This record gives sequence, structure tokens and C-alpha cells, in this order.
Amino acid sequence: MAPKVIALQGHALVLRIELRHVHPTIHRTVVVPSRITLPKLHVTIQYAMGWLGGHLHEFIINDTHYGRPDPDYPEPDLKDEKRVRLDKALGSRREFDYIYDYGDDWDHRLRLIDVMPFSGPLDSPWCLDGANACPPEDVGGQPGYMDFLQAISDPGHPDHTHILQWYGGPFDPNAFDLQEVNQRLMEIRI
Repeated sequence: MAPKVIALQGHALVLRIELRHVHPTIHRTVVVPSRITLPKLHVTIQYAMGWLGGHLHEFIINDTHYGRPDPDYPEPDLKDEKRVRLDKALGSRREFDYIYDYGDDWDHRLRLIDVMPFSGPLDSPWCLDGANACPPEDVGGQPGYMDFLQAISDPGHPDHTHILQWYGGPFDPNAFDLQEVNQRLMEIRI
């Protein structure tokens, strides 16, 4: 029997975005229109998580890799995400992956947790919930982030002063400001 295809047009999708391999769990729950394109979803993830967006990214949905092709370094398996809508790419799937910054390899799992019909406009994404601060850019992936947390939280650590200067001040790994995230998300027009 073929899997049931979810009819998503005119619907809002509630997605849980979770950064894998980092403890405690860093996650966000966002609402997006089902018609959102992958480039807009990329920006949504960036703003919701707290990334700055200076690195390459890739979506893996139904074993298909989507991203922005680089003409200088073509990847034959990477499809251009430009006009791909999430509802079309998902089909019957409820989970997919998003990778940000190939050097640091930030692996995110996105899970569709609800589909809701809506009659009014959903002009920008909206964050419902989240937990914990996003790691700093260029920290060295999961192992670098663990080293960063250890050094920045311990004034006796030999790298404490250097890490504090590199980051630009103290870092609270438990920080999450829902209002600040939604302020960023309101900049996205869908």
C-alpha cells in the first residue's frame, strides 16, 4: 500500500528543529506556511536558531539533496533549491535533515509535528518554543563547542581569556529569548 500523501496547500506546518549531537538539546518549534520555499526555510532556520548565515547549507528530503549550486564546485547530486516548495518536497515524509556549515557540520533534524489549516495570511514564520542558545559560528562543530563551553565557563581554564576575547564576552548556553527570535523572524516575508 502506498504511503498517504499529506495535502498541505493552505496549511501551516509546525516544525521542530533540533540541532543534533549537542547536549543539552538545542531546539526551536516554528510555524511556516506549507508553500514556503526551501531558500525561505533556510533563512527561517538561520533566524530561529541564531546562526548568522555565512556558510553553505543543504537540505536532505526523501534522499534528495537540495541547496545552492556553486558553479565553481559543481556537485552532481545537489539539486537547486531555488523554486522548491517544502510541501512538494516532503510528500508523505515527516522528517528531514538540514546541514549548515560543512566545516563545522551542524546537523539539524526537522520533524513535522502538526499540520493546521489556516484561512488568514501567514506572512512570516513564527516561533512557538525553543531551548538553549545556538553555538557560536566557526566554533569547530560539536567537539569545538564542547571545548568552548568548558573554557568559557571556567576562569581557571588555560584558554578562558582567549575564548572570552574571541567570543566577545560571556556566553550563556541556556539562553533563549522567544521574543527576540520572533523579532528576527518577522523580517522574513513569505
